Amino acid sequence: MTSFVHTEYPAQHPGVARAERAADAFKSATSAFDGARGMAALLLAAVVSALLVVANQVIDTWTDGHLLSAWIALWVLAFAAIALLASPARRAAVGLRASYQAWAAGRKQAAEDDKLWSLALTDARVMAEISRAMSSDAARDVRGYY
Repeated sequence: MTSFVHTEYPAQHPGVARAERAADAFKSATSAFDGARGMAALLLAAVVSALLVVANQVIDTWTDGHLLSAWIALWVLAFAAIALLASPARRAAVGLRASYQAWAAGRKQAAEDDKLWSLALTDARVMAEISRAMSSDAARDVRGYY
């Protein structure tokens, strides 16, 4: 007598499913931290550290009697700089990132134009198509269509 055993196994390992859910949760949590925010934090840290270096140089010239008050003043300056410069640093970082992306897009477009032009110099069909497109644009400009 023959009997068949049908066992139901899950299609996916529970540990793998749990790890994928954890990775998705981590990915959604880190999506709030975009590149501009990280760059702003880095810029803010650089400005505050420069202020701290200058304040430390000033403190080193003071006598030992005022050292505790100088360190208190240094840390007040540090925390005030962090509080006051966080928003301008974020705006500067966003502006720098946008200008870099525009520059990179312009460089990419120029490289593509150079590649097309070098192809057009070797292929008459491409040159004719570029010529037609330029004359079509010129005719549109004359008629006032933009």
